[in-house]
Amino acid sequence: MPAAEEIDGDVYVSPVYLAGSSYTGDPALRPLLEAGFTMVNDDLANAYLASSDQKVQVGWLPEGEDGCLWRITGHERPFTPPRWLATFDHYTPVEVVAAFTTALAEDDARGNHASVHGRPGGSKADPFLALMEAGWRVTHGPYVSSSQPPDRLALVSYSHGRMNHFDEINDQRSRWTIGGGASGYSSEWLDTFTTNTPTHLITATMSRLADPTPVARYKVSLPERNRGAARITPVKPPVPSPLDIQRAAVARSRSNVARTVIPSPALVYQTATAATASTRRR
Repeated sequence: MPAAEEIDGDVYVSPVYLAGSSYTGDPALRPLLEAGFTMVNDDLANAYLASSDQKVQVGWLPEGEDGCLWRITGHERPFTPPRWLATFDHYTPVEVVAAFTTALAEDDARGNHASVHGRPGGSKADPFLALMEAGWRVTHGPYVSSSQPPDRLALVSYSHGRMNHFDEINDQRSRWTIGGGASGYSSEWLDTFTTNTPTHLITATMSRLADPTPVARYKVSLPERNRGAARITPVKPPVPSPLDIQRAAVARSRSNVARTVIPSPALVYQTATAATASTRRR
């Protein structure tokens, strides 16, 4: 396998928390649109989506006023203050966001209110369980519980104790914080979830965060500090199937077959006449 610095063009990157942004929101927007979320755009190309009951609202804000690219909220009733807030910044791998929005879309398809109030029997420990099953180390302390993968290049933290709801909804504090990059404590990207964010939505996000499945990127768009730590492989051209090979062989054989030209009667007559005249001259 060639060294990472020798690979150029389209590549596969793993783990996802080192892949950086793909600079498109489509993979995370698509599940919501397919579930029936409505979308409007402003004149700056920001997109605003809402569930059919208006209780889940999603903002994709490439031209927002801060570093938050995704702002997602759940509401008890339409037009009331948010019950919970989830944020994803500009450098978050879109596959991580898509795991969250896909879970939202599935809730909407079921027609329940799990995206607002959570599922019955949910547990705060569930997101950490998903990480533990993937081999991440989990540490529980009196003030903070945290988890890191074996390479220590991502960090998930959960803050214990009471938090002011107003501070959380205004993005001043958060119960959950997720980051990834060349150093787990100096992250390339940062995401947050407030206290009332449904556990199953967080668990879906954690599961994708810990999933080793590679993601597609263009080499030059990868965060430079992550290139030495990530597993990078080139995207190979598709291998032709036996049917593809057979079709190509048939096409080549057809192109090499000489075409048989049948002379017209007029040409035969002209040729014969010319030959007769030549004989007489002799």
